[in-house]
Amino acid sequence: MTLRRVTFLAGLLVSAVAAADIRVAIVGPLTGPQAAFGEQMRRGSEMAVVDLNAKGGVLGQKLILEVGDDACDPKQAVAVANQMVNRKVVFVAGHFCSSTSIPASDVYNEEGVLQISPASTNPQLTDRGLKNVFRTCGRDDQQGKVAGEYIAKHYKNVNVAILHDRSTYGKGLADETKKTLNGLGKQEALYEAITAGEKDYSALVSKLKSANIGLIYFGGYHAEAGLIARQSRAQGLKAPIMGGDALVTEEYWAITGSAGEGTMMTFSPDPARNPMAKPVVDKFLKQGYKPEGYTLYSYGAFQAWAQAVQKAGSTKADAVAKVLRSGEKFDTLLGQISFDAKGDVTAPGYVVYVWKNGKYDYAPK
Repeated sequence: MTLRRVTFLAGLLVSAVAAADIRVAIVGPLTGPQAAFGEQMRRGSEMAVVDLNAKGGVLGQKLILEVGDDACDPKQAVAVANQMVNRKVVFVAGHFCSSTSIPASDVYNEEGVLQISPASTNPQLTDRGLKNVFRTCGRDDQQGKVAGEYIAKHYKNVNVAILHDRSTYGKGLADETKKTLNGLGKQEALYEAITAGEKDYSALVSKLKSANIGLIYFGGYHAEAGLIARQSRAQGLKAPIMGGDALVTEEYWAITGSAGEGTMMTFSPDPARNPMAKPVVDKFLKQGYKPEGYTLYSYGAFQAWAQAVQKAGSTKADAVAKVLRSGEKFDTLLGQISFDAKGDVTAPGYVVYVWKNGKYDYAPK
């Protein structure tokens, strides 16, 4: 056999091996203000892929994980989505920000890539009827309902300010909370938009003091919420802050210090407390990493996708989506989950947490 013939056959063999690999991806904000959440998603996805491969992969093929950074920027998200398509990715766990998941989902839908977001909560993501789109987290209309009911119950005779950062996520969450609160007969004393990325909120705090605000509801991310909390305490305003799932990071306390004491937030029941999650949680802890926030929701997205692929016998988005929407239950470290016709997860809803001594736990009901 000639050297040329051997080289040709070797090339075919390499191509066959490469063709057997299944490319999947995690896309989130690995840089920028929300990078802490991108790190959660990356960690969860990487361990999920390692664990799936250790069990033989999916359909007998190994998974190769691609990692994309959208920095929570819509234009960058579309560019990264197209990169993933060019890399022949069949599944994307992502994105984090609703403002990036929504435009990226149009790319994935057009190109036949299945998407499960572990973290994007804006209802528009699944309300648009795209058959390839799912999420393992809840929705802002669910989250806002819980927040609004909690405020109406515990802060009935208190002046409430509702703030948001103008983002798809932040405004959507603030408006859903306002809708529930108003529906229960309580009107906010102040409704205000802030500019994300600012460092000085002293004028806002002065306005809150003048309005005798006793509770600040904030729709937005941890950096701005942390600064508002810290600057409020510095100016003598003791009103606690309440926000959404974007406060579920220890970086929030790193910004606020003791000024974050009493901050409340809505988030799904802690999956780390699920017995099914213990082996994975223990592995993270041995690595010196606490799997908070969306770490386990990213891991769970890969579990649900892998089980649906096995059931479908294919990685094609249409076939996998059909299984995911069939009512089939998937065993994940989030518990047994399924998806409804829109692609939303049918799992326990939101609960209220409170920050205390640098940690967060369930708030009194």
